[in-house]
Amino acid sequence: MKNKYNTGCIGLLWLFFCLSASLYAQEIISVQGRVDGEEGPLVGVTVLIKGTQSATVTDSNGAFKIKAPKGASLLFEFMGYTSQEKEVNSNVMIVKLNQNTESLNEITINTGYYTVKERERTGSIAKISAKDIELSPVVNPLQAIQGRLAGVHITQNTGLAGGGFDIEIRGRNSFRSSGTGANIPLYIIDGVPVSENLVTNNSLLSDNLFQNKISVLNGINPKDIESIEILKDADATAIYGSRGANGVVLITTKKGQAGKTRFTINSSTSFSKVGKFMEMMNTEQFNQMRDEAFENDGITYYPFYEYDMVGTWDRNRYTDWQRELIGGTAISKDIGLGVSGGNDFTRFNVNLAHGENGTVFPQSGKGFVRNSALINLNHRSQDDKWNINVMANYSVSTNDLPSADLTTPALKLPPNAPALYQADGKLNWQNNTFLNPLAGLGKTYDSETRMLVLNTQIGYKITPSTSVKINAGVTTNSIEDRVLEPHTIWPSSLNRTSDLWSVSQKGTNNSDSFIIEPQIHWEKKFRDHSVKALIGGTFQSNSNDLFRITGIGFSSNAFITNIGLAKTKIINQIKGNEYKYAAFFARLNYAYKDKYIVNLTGRRDGSSRFGDNNKFGNFGAVGAAWIFSEEFFAKNWSWLSFGKLRGSYGTTGSDNVGDYMYLDTYTANTALYDGLSGLYPSRLFNPNYSWEKTTKLEVALELGLFNDKINVSLAWYQNRSSNQLLAIKLPEITGFPSISDNFGATIQNRGLELTLNTINIRKKDWNWSTNFNISLPENKLIAFPGLESSTYKNSYVVGKSINLVSTYNYEGVDPATGLYKFTDYDNNNIINTSDKRVFVEREMKFHGGLQNTISYKKFSLDFLFQFVKQTNFNFDNIVTVPGLLSTNYPVEITNRWTATNPNAQYTAATTSNSDAFNQVVTFQESNRAISDASFVRLKNVSLGYQMTFPKLGIELLNLYVQGQNLWTLTNYYGIDPEFTVMGNLPPLRTIAFGMQLTF
Repeated sequence: MKNKYNTGCIGLLWLFFCLSASLYAQEIISVQGRVDGEEGPLVGVTVLIKGTQSATVTDSNGAFKIKAPKGASLLFEFMGYTSQEKEVNSNVMIVKLNQNTESLNEITINTGYYTVKERERTGSIAKISAKDIELSPVVNPLQAIQGRLAGVHITQNTGLAGGGFDIEIRGRNSFRSSGTGANIPLYIIDGVPVSENLVTNNSLLSDNLFQNKISVLNGINPKDIESIEILKDADATAIYGSRGANGVVLITTKKGQAGKTRFTINSSTSFSKVGKFMEMMNTEQFNQMRDEAFENDGITYYPFYEYDMVGTWDRNRYTDWQRELIGGTAISKDIGLGVSGGNDFTRFNVNLAHGENGTVFPQSGKGFVRNSALINLNHRSQDDKWNINVMANYSVSTNDLPSADLTTPALKLPPNAPALYQADGKLNWQNNTFLNPLAGLGKTYDSETRMLVLNTQIGYKITPSTSVKINAGVTTNSIEDRVLEPHTIWPSSLNRTSDLWSVSQKGTNNSDSFIIEPQIHWEKKFRDHSVKALIGGTFQSNSNDLFRITGIGFSSNAFITNIGLAKTKIINQIKGNEYKYAAFFARLNYAYKDKYIVNLTGRRDGSSRFGDNNKFGNFGAVGAAWIFSEEFFAKNWSWLSFGKLRGSYGTTGSDNVGDYMYLDTYTANTALYDGLSGLYPSRLFNPNYSWEKTTKLEVALELGLFNDKINVSLAWYQNRSSNQLLAIKLPEITGFPSISDNFGATIQNRGLELTLNTINIRKKDWNWSTNFNISLPENKLIAFPGLESSTYKNSYVVGKSINLVSTYNYEGVDPATGLYKFTDYDNNNIINTSDKRVFVEREMKFHGGLQNTISYKKFSLDFLFQFVKQTNFNFDNIVTVPGLLSTNYPVEITNRWTATNPNAQYTAATTSNSDAFNQVVTFQESNRAISDASFVRLKNVSLGYQMTFPKLGIELLNLYVQGQNLWTLTNYYGIDPEFTVMGNLPPLRTIAFGMQLTF
């Protein structure tokens, strides 16, 4: 298979280069000149010899040089300005382009099945371009979106490269957790859907590092992306039917541009560190707490296992374990080579990239490494009837890491714990009294992920108004991960040997997907009327095979990677899934005088994930727009450049529920009985298992003010998701814990989104623009028939968010006893689960970002602030009783109960008070453990300097320094407010230095 892929890529490369060599020799002259705008020279104007592939762009002074046949025409094009055409009749040419505000509304937006001009858009679509993506030194393109788009909230799950992300587009639509894939949007790369579930549902060996959340987009090089469009409302997503219920993320890769063959080299080196450590107790504070604990317990003779008190440990040692274990510098290196070019008929683009991302852990292996190749070929016939687009994206990603995150021991090790190494350089076990965290580095996790996305789009124009198109694509994902645990990770004094204690685990997950979509497009304009129609179909097939095996005991650790040589072999998991999906869709768009626009969309879906009773679902939407700035009453409003009122209503469904959930299934039992394996029933039959349904409503106002120097978009939306799929818990006598079924519960996501773009300065040397967005979401359960009699009565409340946590009500510390107090709602003098009656919402009030882009001559500066107002779990969710040797504590616990501090925040220090220990879980599950997790973060800064060297043939040399997660303002009680998985490495602060060379 590998050879087939490599051969195919080499063949495509050869084809592209052959097709690109189509210039013909003519007598030419050298032309040089300058292109000016209203404020002075224009940088980046495309100067194209009409009818050929030869082109150049203007430099920082607006100057250009090009060789052209005498009598030929030069075409000057620049976004926001009216194009001009000039005949070559001299060696010097001065051109002035006039600003065309109307062209700002001619920006094309990709919706997947069709494109639409920005001014004619009836749906809600957010877009980020390559310019913004390239400003961020990131591994995954989702990192570059954070804080930039209204209605889109992205959370990074770990600071380790190669991990996962949670993304919500206008809220959470399903009760089911993100781990089930229920709220994941649809990802489409150049027309090919890529399922996030193919990666998240892996072989479970990455649980300790990534919680089995590995983003499928880790296989995409961010610098290969031309744009990302996110479809949000019914009008934009309904054409995707059940796949678009949670929004659609469209990724378009870079295509070749007509003109000379250009070579681009990108290279960068970045340095990443943990941005901020938690303030933990130092040795003096820790010892004072320990002394208090024994005094409170009345203990004067210390047990042997209190190593700091009996002299086994040096009680006065101090180590800042956060700096020791997660305080390193992760060094990353990226290099890429691209070649692109073509003419009016054939264009090509080839990008090759290699990236290495280290970790902040000591001696932690190679980290995340990605090699990727992108090939794009676009061709159209000279009569403009045929067009063919071919894309191939292939990547191999590897991770070489410790098997567990060292953030947990960095937070929990006592400050006076022993040194990591002995004097002779060996690991220190302090006479078996110390579990050395570096021993875990010997237990390793490594993975290899191969991703291939192939896509072909062929179109043929039958008549000037009718065309046919076929889109076909193949996606393959293969993950192979391994955990190696040699016996040497244990102290030598235990005398453990490889033949009993060495363990090797291996998991594989292979996923293949195929899609084919035939389409017919028709459009017609007559007088003031314009009609566009689209009819198409989809057939998609996915298959997934998973295998996991464990080997225990090897004659030598040299054989640990070969499970076949293990003494004991255990097959943990064998699983194969198939999924088939078919659909018919249609779209009708009508416009009158280009100012009254109606868009109708319908789709009928069939999914193999449902039984015969509910195999098919119907979904559709209507969107409308009124461009009122074209009305007679608005013509005299000089301050109004553009005004549009739009709205949409429709339904989408969701079949993202897992395979075979409706079937009466049996699972193979890998444990042998009398040498034979067997089957056991694993799921009950439910023929009525059906689609979840989301109804979406939106109203929006879009304005362009003062010659489009100010652009405003204000949108109100309401999404209601019903027919919720939940597990109905069954009595144990049935032999099954639950059965999946549809509930009449309805979840509502409602909110406001504001986007503001301003051009503050546009001068010859100075330019300054600002982009601002803010989203105010509200998630609420508005209906749940039978909730009070169901097993979910203690999990959800009608009228509250579904991100609800039932907690004990924390009242404080009892000044008399030093123990915590909680509300005893049933007055039985016992605090138990029946007193867990306080529902606290882990809610998000608003989120957004503020971006400024400033340029002065050859310098450019871009910076982005991200802000989030939210509540979430804090460090009290994992804190235990003060006084133990087994863990360190935040400095906040110095405010604990003593006889002189009866009104403290934490219980008294102890090592043996059973009443205090019985309160630990209650405290962790109280409303005290949920608090404000809001933050303002300087998410991104990019400073660049651009140069050109025409005599050397260098079109552009861009030197830059970029920063990510540079500064955070927060009152959050924890290591980082972005996510609250306490044992995970937080997002890292990164500074990158790089250059881009184009010639």
